Amino acid sequence: MKRVVFNQKGGVGKTSITCNLAAISASQGLRTLVIDLDVQGNTTHYLVGEIDADAFPAEAQGVAGLFKQTVGSRKMRQNPDSFVWETPYENLFLMPASPALSDMEKELESRYKIYKLRDALTKLDEEYDRVYIDTPPNFNFYSKSALIAADTVLIPFDCDSFARQSLYALTDNIDELQEDHNPDLSIEGVVINQFNSQARLPGELVAELKDEGYPVLKTFLNTSVKMKESHREHRPLVDLAPSHNLTTQYLDLHAELEKGLRRRARK
Repeated sequence: MKRVVFNQKGGVGKTSITCNLAAISASQGLRTLVIDLDVQGNTTHYLVGEIDADAFPAEAQGVAGLFKQTVGSRKMRQNPDSFVWETPYENLFLMPASPALSDMEKELESRYKIYKLRDALTKLDEEYDRVYIDTPPNFNFYSKSALIAADTVLIPFDCDSFARQSLYALTDNIDELQEDHNPDLSIEGVVINQFNSQARLPGELVAELKDEGYPVLKTFLNTSVKMKESHREHRPLVDLAPSHNLTTQYLDLHAELEKGLRRRARK
C-alpha cells in the first residue's frame, strides 16, 4: 500500500505526518518504507539526522540515485532496494532526499521519467507492507511522480484561510492527474493538523470543508511543542513520548487509516 502526503502549501506538517505515521506503522510490525522527494530533505533529517556528504555522495544515494540511473545505461541499473537505507528503528526504512534532486529535475522532466518512481515501487511491492511518500510543497515533477506512484493521497490542512484556497487548487490538480495518469488514485482524507479547539476559526473552517464534501478524517492533530522536540531529537513521537497526548492522536489517526484500508479491501 503506497500513500503520498501532499499539499501545495508549505508549513502544513507534511513531514511530521509522514514520519510519525510511518514510525507507528513500523512499530506495529509492518515493514515500512519512507520516500523523501523534497529537496530540503526534512524527512531525511528527521529520521536519520545529518548525512555525511563525503561518505554518501548525493548523486549516488537515495531518490537522487534512483532517478539518476534512469537516464543511464540499462545494464548498469541497480535494484531500487539498493537506494534504501536502514533507520535506527526496527521495520522502518528510508529512501533519502538530497540537494541533487534540484539539479536533476529539468532533465528528468524533459526525458519524461515521470513514471519511473511508480515502476521502482512496483518492483518493491513484495518488500514493504506500507510506503509513505513525502513531497515538495508544489506541483512539480517529483510530486507528480509520487501521485502517479501512489494508491492514496493524504492532504494535511492547517486551518487557515490560505490553506483553504490551496486545497481548492490542489484537488483540481489531483483530479487532472487522476484523469491523465493514475485513475486508481484516491484521496484518502484531509488531515486536520495544528488544530486549536479553543479558537473559533479552525472549527468553522473544518465545518465548511465537511459541508463542501471534503473527506475530513475524524482524528484531529493538535499543536504541541513536543513535535519540535521530536524534530530536534530525530525521534518520532511514538519513540520519544509514547504516552503524550499528540502521540495518542497520531495512533488514533493511524488506526483510522488502517480501518479505512480494511473497509476498502472488503468492497
